[in-house]
Amino acid sequence: MAAFGKGLEEVGFAEAKNLSTEYRFAEGRLDRLPELAADLVRRHVAVLVAVGCSTSALAAKAATPTIPIVFVMGGDPVGLGLAASLSRPGGNATGMTIISADLAPKRLGLLRELVPKATAFAALTNPDTPEGRGQSSDMRAAAQVLGLNLRFLEATDEKGIERAFATLTQEKADALLVGSDPVFDVHRDKLVALVAAAAIPAIYQFRDFAVAGGLMSYDPDIGDAHRQIGVYVGKILQGAKPADLPIQRPTKFQLIINLKTAKTLGLEIPPTLLARADEVIE
Repeated sequence: MAAFGKGLEEVGFAEAKNLSTEYRFAEGRLDRLPELAADLVRRHVAVLVAVGCSTSALAAKAATPTIPIVFVMGGDPVGLGLAASLSRPGGNATGMTIISADLAPKRLGLLRELVPKATAFAALTNPDTPEGRGQSSDMRAAAQVLGLNLRFLEATDEKGIERAFATLTQEKADALLVGSDPVFDVHRDKLVALVAAAAIPAIYQFRDFAVAGGLMSYDPDIGDAHRQIGVYVGKILQGAKPADLPIQRPTKFQLIINLKTAKTLGLEIPPTLLARADEVIE
């Protein structure tokens, strides 16, 4: 929210000065998104901002063909039918794709570099979201190239996460990749605690997971993404059309390593990996 507000200020807008913002939160219940979007449309908002995942953007798009939509999502907006192209979206939706789901193969490679002798890997994904479905196929292909045995665990809610880790406890893996998904973001602290209890090296999608005690994360600059959509909302309020605003992609990525967690696991981080880290948490 702070980054979003900063972007708005860059183009001359500020809360309680010349605009007001209404927030709606699904609290991990993706099935609530269509009604939340419809409620905002009924209130005749000037711009509808959809963040968190592709499902939010799709719900916004289904709710209105005319109100401008600005999104932050991890999936492919063109493939999902939200835009005609990245350079010229057309229609009423534009924003930022952080391609977080597309980074799953990269994260798998980093995990392999961390535990080079490991062969049995697990990945936690959500089959109910576009990001979850897309990254599963990408990870399968990456695992085949790397010669890894990759087992998929699926979860769509908190209970599903608990069941996945019960399975993981029975069928021990050498390392775990926690996929990109808004439901996993909502249950971040629980996920980190379950991984710690399983005593398994894991990589996550966002820095927040590493700060919360996760071993490692690799992600785009999420704050800058939300700043950028703040700028876009301001431009639209000034008269720009979403159809003419190119969909942005991140240019900076960050590798975060939590050394305290590594020590707890008895892991020694390879010097080559440590040297590439953008931030080391001790």
